[in-house]
Amino acid sequence: QVQLVESGGGLVQAGGSLRLSCATSGRTFSGNAMGWFRQAPGKEREFVAAIAGVVWSGPMTSYADSVKGRFTISRDNAKNTVYLQMNSLKSEDTAIYYCAASLGAVPTTRSWDYWGQGTQVTVSS
Repeated sequence: QVQLVESGGGLVQAGGSLRLSCATSGRTFSGNAMGWFRQAPGKEREFVAAIAGVVWSGPMTSYADSVKGRFTISRDNAKNTVYLQMNSLKSEDTAIYYCAASLGAVPTTRSWDYWGQGTQVTVSS
């Protein structure tokens, strides 16, 4: 059974940092794109960042404009884990953050096939 389990969320002051982790199990995702999404109260889920699978030869990462320069996505395939380093956090970053995996390798894919349960990030101003 495939599982994606997020951790690392919490309460942080504006300007602070958090690192989210997404541990995967049940299959190997090293060749697949992995992504982070978020959903704020009363809003639709939105894309945050994605990283390519190892078989992809194009650009390795993709970011939403709202987080470029502040968030960094990375992966450790040996640990089956994807990370989201979030710096210079703002109150508008408050949301539930979800990890997702695609059956493809391209980080700009719109097809995401597996989802985690989410982790809450709250940024106080």
